[in-house]
Amino acid sequence: MDYKNLVSKAFEGRKNAYAPYSNFKVGAAVLAEDGKVYTGCNIENASYGATNCAERTAIFKAISEGNRSIKAIAIVGVENDYTYPCGVCRQVIAEFASKDAEIILGKGESEYIVKTLDELLPGAFTKEDLNK
Repeated sequence: MDYKNLVSKAFEGRKNAYAPYSNFKVGAAVLAEDGKVYTGCNIENASYGATNCAERTAIFKAISEGNRSIKAIAIVGVENDYTYPCGVCRQVIAEFASKDAEIILGKGESEYIVKTLDELLPGAFTKEDLNK
């Protein structure tokens, strides 16, 4: 997998972030199983609760285009540290990705670490649990 390219796409998505309240801009890039890439950014709202994270923006774009299976997602925030997905985003990723899906956390365009969904959300409650 071309991690560097996916991180670069996440930084492209970050450019569109709407974060007038926190000034914390985040970008994400989802790699679907069919190879298509969907980017997203965080979109804040004055009522805070209506804010949408970059990860969910990218995932929802993929879902709305008919892609329901995520192979990997890259996430970038500030350029001098890694930005991890929040708990809600981890749960949404778990809905559309396997526990082995790769989560690439970028710190600058050429520095990143790779985690699995299982590492970030061990013991995840998923749709399979509803059938037990």
